[in-house]
Amino acid sequence: MPSQAAGAGYNSARVLNPSLPVTQPRILVTGGSGFLGRQVLDALSRRGYEHVEAPTHADYDLTDADQVAACVRDARPQIVIHMAAVVGGIGANQARPGEFFYQNLVMGAELMEQARRAGVAKFVAIGTICAYPKFTPVPFREEDLWAGYPEETNAPYGLAKKMLLVQAQAYRMQYGFDAIFLLPTNLYGPGDNFDPQSSHVIPALIRKCLEAVETGDSAISVWGTGQPTREFLYVRDCAEGIVAAMERYARPEPVNLGSGEEIRIADLARLIAEVCDFRGDIRFDPSQPDGQPRRKLDTSRALAAFDWQSTTSFREGLQATVDWYRTLRTTANPRYTRLAP
Repeated sequence: MPSQAAGAGYNSARVLNPSLPVTQPRILVTGGSGFLGRQVLDALSRRGYEHVEAPTHADYDLTDADQVAACVRDARPQIVIHMAAVVGGIGANQARPGEFFYQNLVMGAELMEQARRAGVAKFVAIGTICAYPKFTPVPFREEDLWAGYPEETNAPYGLAKKMLLVQAQAYRMQYGFDAIFLLPTNLYGPGDNFDPQSSHVIPALIRKCLEAVETGDSAISVWGTGQPTREFLYVRDCAEGIVAAMERYARPEPVNLGSGEEIRIADLARLIAEVCDFRGDIRFDPSQPDGQPRRKLDTSRALAAFDWQSTTSFREGLQATVDWYRTLRTTANPRYTRLAP
């Protein structure tokens, strides 16, 4: 199995969580090559973890029970951080709801079961804000997670990830299995997915604005009315929160990871246009879905339970993301392909 080493030393982790073994724990990270996964590997490295395995889909298909068992058997982890997921924006969720539900459900359920059987000491399951009910009172509190059905356009994905919470709590109750469940809000930052067929709102808007500047277009189109609100978390801050929870949280209750800041999509589009130096019109398309009306998390549990809060201002994070993508577009990089006219 390919291994992604994480730095040297372990003393910092021992100080933060004295219950961890004196020897370095073996950590299995799924989804380590993804947007969030790469940042989690970096966060582990900064904390001095050395024995970190981050296999790719080419190594193991986590929707296949035998390959999941082989992955856990080969890695022999004491800790599992499960981030592998099939994700996308509203359009991708609408086009592939069955795939989003099945693959996310099966990967998480089978991996947690195999981890339990193998005697893994800690399982960190990464959920999604899409698991919250469509009309959750704002700010979203963890105790409201079961107060209704998720927003319809991404409910299959949100419910599949939510089942990890059910499984984690059931396994803790029956087997004493230390599984925790984290709920990150919408992420953004350098390394995000800018594919127009599957990207989320921030990379989609950045791409539209920069391409409009390059081509001289006088307007861009944005899905929906612009009235819904969203909360965004810089991806590096999220990674720090995941590792902090891995080290210091061991309770059954789910935990939100967010910035605690809310912004209307219309205001977001104008701010991104400003950062991208796009001065044309922003035209909203109300024939396209808005998604969930509002999103803003109560993040007080994360602060109280493991002393974590986001530290990157939204404007600072947006600027770093735009700068990264500009560099990507101006170099010979296969990850960027210009849209056909």
